[in-house]
Amino acid sequence: MPTLKKARAIRPGATVGIAAPAGVVDPDRLEAGEQMLRRLGFEPMRRADLVERKGYLAGDDERRAAELMELVRDPDVEAIVCARGGYGSSRIIDRLDAAEFRAARKPLVGYSDITTLLLWQRRAAGLMGIHGPMLEHSAPLCAEVTTSLVRALTGTGPPQRLAGRTLTGGWAEGRLTGGSLSLAVASLGTPWEIDTRGAILMLEDIGEPPYRLDRLLQQLHWAGKLTDVAGVGIGSMCRCDDDRYPDLDVEAVLQGALEPLGVPVVTGLPFGHDAANLCWPHGGRAAIDGDRGEIELLESAVAAR
Repeated sequence: MPTLKKARAIRPGATVGIAAPAGVVDPDRLEAGEQMLRRLGFEPMRRADLVERKGYLAGDDERRAAELMELVRDPDVEAIVCARGGYGSSRIIDRLDAAEFRAARKPLVGYSDITTLLLWQRRAAGLMGIHGPMLEHSAPLCAEVTTSLVRALTGTGPPQRLAGRTLTGGWAEGRLTGGSLSLAVASLGTPWEIDTRGAILMLEDIGEPPYRLDRLLQQLHWAGKLTDVAGVGIGSMCRCDDDRYPDLDVEAVLQGALEPLGVPVVTGLPFGHDAANLCWPHGGRAAIDGDRGEIELLESAVAAR
């Protein structure tokens, strides 16, 4: 694995490239996302064919991979924000050039299916990324989220604390990794397999009922990915309830799988498939305080040029 590097911080007025490496993009939501970037002081740029459709994908694999590599290579583009997740990032990995990603050092922002790209980028290119909001939202992002995005891209502002709820007490420090629980599990056995040794494992997901969350966590357990974690941070588990089994809800599943680890665990953190999707540096150092129910971000994913 290459030595971990930070992306380059961007400047006010910077050109931000928009990529669609996964699912189909809604044109109206895309336009609203472009307007949001302009309000934040950036200039969005994208290919005209970004809104193409091939079934559940934003065009064929060649189009999506070429688009992403063009943004990496374009000297006028300073950062890349993904339009949406869905599915498809894993289909283009073999068409991406890790050396060019590393040389360009451009902040890459996304979550959900983009977990795959963040894991691949860290493992193959040795480059930090930003787990944060994309442009698929039907409602405008709240001020807290947009402020978080600007700070993540520019490397400005005081250290941020993500506040949640205590599941297991204790204190630890480590590098942040993870993202979507289902995509973290899907990385097992691949060249971009998640590395959790000494890490604070950050997990969120959407539409996974408790029994499936249990299965995913058990797979991480049996793959040895929970053995050496420093701590666990749980974000939004959106629409993960199941009325058929009210006595075993999400919190009960998390407690049963994570409490025996003996490391600090904080739930209810503001990231994931919910309105409060604050940025955190994928690969950046952080401290988790289980007693206070919070995670302190100790470094940014970007650095001055």
